[in-house]
Amino acid sequence: MQPTVQPVGTVTNLFVSREGSSSRVVMSSISLDEKGILEDKYYDKNIHRSVLITSQESYLLTNDHNILLPRGALGENILTDYNPYHLNAGDKLQVGDVILEISQNCTMCDHLSNIDTRLPELLKEDRGIFAKVIQKGVIQKGDKIHLLN
Repeated sequence: MQPTVQPVGTVTNLFVSREGSSSRVVMSSISLDEKGILEDKYYDKNIHRSVLITSQESYLLTNDHNILLPRGALGENILTDYNPYHLNAGDKLQVGDVILEISQNCTMCDHLSNIDTRLPELLKEDRGIFAKVIQKGVIQKGDKIHLLN
């Protein structure tokens, strides 16, 4: 039986982390395989935490509390206009020609407290979700996101 495909959103920004740098690098596209994002310093470290997906709603929430963060500050690889935080482990998204499987909710990192001590409590359910790569490919800014059922 073929899975149903439901369009749910769009990729608005892409980021990677580089070795030796604390700043995020804005990308127009990212290449992924089963070990993660090829250009990212976390490539082949933990496949269940290969890709961090964050919703723009997280940044709107911080803005509502007068915490102004640049995009990428939450550590995401993929920023979307879709809020995926209701998804469960095992749910699948197709982003461009890549298929991602949700693996777990994102836990709070200590570095967020360094930005603002309110962030861990404020974003405890709204920072992002981790996914692993099921089907390799390329994701580009502007790609459509589809929920696979």
